[in-house]
Amino acid sequence: MEVAVNPVVVIGAGPQGLAAAAHLIERGLDPIVLESGDAAASAVAEWGHVRLFSPWTELTDPASRRLLEPTGWSAPTQGYPTGAQWIEQYLAPLAEALGDRVRYGARVVGVGRKGRDLSVDAGRAEQPFVVHVERADGTEERIEASAVIDASGTWRTPSPAGADGLPALGESAATDAGLLEHRMPAIEDATALAGQHVVVVGNGHSAATTIGTLSRVAKREPGTRITWVLRRGAVGNTFGGGSSDELPERGALGQRAKRAVEDGLVDLVTGFRTEQVALAAGEAVLVAEDGRRLAPAARVFVATGFRPDLSFLSEIRLDLDMRLQAPSKIAAEVDPNVHSCGSVRATGAADLEQPEPGFYIVGAKSYGRAPTFLALTGFEQVRSVVAAIAGDREAAERVDLVLPDTGVCGGSGLFDAPDESASAGSCCAPAPQLIQLGVGSAS
Repeated sequence: MEVAVNPVVVIGAGPQGLAAAAHLIERGLDPIVLESGDAAASAVAEWGHVRLFSPWTELTDPASRRLLEPTGWSAPTQGYPTGAQWIEQYLAPLAEALGDRVRYGARVVGVGRKGRDLSVDAGRAEQPFVVHVERADGTEERIEASAVIDASGTWRTPSPAGADGLPALGESAATDAGLLEHRMPAIEDATALAGQHVVVVGNGHSAATTIGTLSRVAKREPGTRITWVLRRGAVGNTFGGGSSDELPERGALGQRAKRAVEDGLVDLVTGFRTEQVALAAGEAVLVAEDGRRLAPAARVFVATGFRPDLSFLSEIRLDLDMRLQAPSKIAAEVDPNVHSCGSVRATGAADLEQPEPGFYIVGAKSYGRAPTFLALTGFEQVRSVVAAIAGDREAAERVDLVLPDTGVCGGSGLFDAPDESASAGSCCAPAPQLIQLGVGSAS
């Protein structure tokens, strides 16, 4: 009598979750993909207006291509898609090819071992996983799984504007009032704010993208004011690696933001650590821990990164870095406190495995609170992880990917350093250039 084998549950139908399903099918394993949204890549759809800085050649997974090609689909090879184009031309067709293996409106609320809570050792590894699911209609389900791949990402858990990692005083009220948003605006959103004061909080690609969008409006509408708030005391690597970045569009993104500052379209304020978001006459006023207050703003866009949602993993034994909440074995590679010279090693199953055998965190969530995650990183991760689940140790241990260098040195370890020392000892970034900094006054 043949014993039925439990499926492999994949949490999230984003780029890495769908790729994991394709690899599982190719290995003869049965995947169930659980997606909380009502369509594949629902998180990507929320930033569908944003153009990726990775080219098409780095945005499709090999096993997924092999699954799709018999349907008449052909991989795009030219250009840089927007999020919406990524969905339309690749992710949606992939989800359709996976068929009913993808279940929508299925939110995972807990993962554990059958009959064993977190504290129980005896027989733990021999028990299947149990995945608790809440459906969109309010019903509940409990799915037994032979392995679990968490590809749920971080998009729905953005970091707050508050400098201590907690929402600033009044941040929730400002969000409810529509004055503060944790997203990147589309050009239509920016146009609607023409002639007004807009604040951007954050240091990274999302912040630079937001600055680029807003500055396009400021060029046309000189009365538009943009304030860019950095927590760190130095400009440091805010503008990225420029021509040293091996992804040209990523390097160009930071340089466009830099030109907007140099051209006077953006007032850059450093060392501003938000303590409060006060509401005044229908506008938001950011107040720093040192007492500085920005001028009232019609809108505040917060781009301070993301963090993993670990709430549904309380019954899974995890080994996570205490700072980044990323798997401990890869944390040193991606830690912005110590990361140097932009080069990040590709990671595989051995780096991602947890003390709970058969459970893996992949995709953006595997980087925890660290930035710089790329789609091709996730595709290599799921290839290796699925090989490990299938028992192919040789393939699991082989890492074929070399990631492109960012061209940036140093990290937030230089949090309070003056500009002159922020690039001292730089091994790869271009020489710093002076720019005009704002003082963050209310004038």
